[in-house]
Amino acid sequence: MEAMETITNSNKKEKKGINPQKFALWLAIGSIIMMFAGLTSGFIVRKPQGDWISFGIPVAFYISTVLILISSYTMHLAVKAFKAGQQTKHRTMVLLTLLLGVGFTILQVVGFYEILAVQKWQNNISFQFLIAIVLMHALHILGGLVAILVFYFKTFSSKFKQFTSNGIEIAATYWHFVDILWIYLFIFFLIEL
Repeated sequence: MEAMETITNSNKKEKKGINPQKFALWLAIGSIIMMFAGLTSGFIVRKPQGDWISFGIPVAFYISTVLILISSYTMHLAVKAFKAGQQTKHRTMVLLTLLLGVGFTILQVVGFYEILAVQKWQNNISFQFLIAIVLMHALHILGGLVAILVFYFKTFSSKFKQFTSNGIEIAATYWHFVDILWIYLFIFFLIEL
């Protein structure tokens, strides 16, 4: 009897491992961190070698930073509402996160356009580094917005109460990561541009 309980308990322990999708997300986040560390390190190393153009920080970046911080908080509230079974609040918070994310994206486009328009496009290494960082950053923002949009439409499903929280937690983790990534880039731009 005791041996049977031990087997049952060990089976329960085995099932409590990390969710494969969450594990994959953390691997992806690690890869993204390494990519941006490489891009920003290359920027820092190349800058003192001359032929470098400095840029100013657009006001749009300050406003977009506030928007993404608020959107990260609303995403946190969406996860809490989902776990509490509050479908209406969950739907509202996901929609608010999506709208704030779109606002953040628009301000990012405005800010980067302002940098490039003021300086006029030049075949310069500083522009090339900036464009590489901007394009990679844009891809990650779009990925986060698509994930949030998918979960917004899922809130209208009749199976809402049957879903596990894994999906929304993965989307939230990714969106929080996009938030942290932007804060890193913003501080980097404040120091280096």
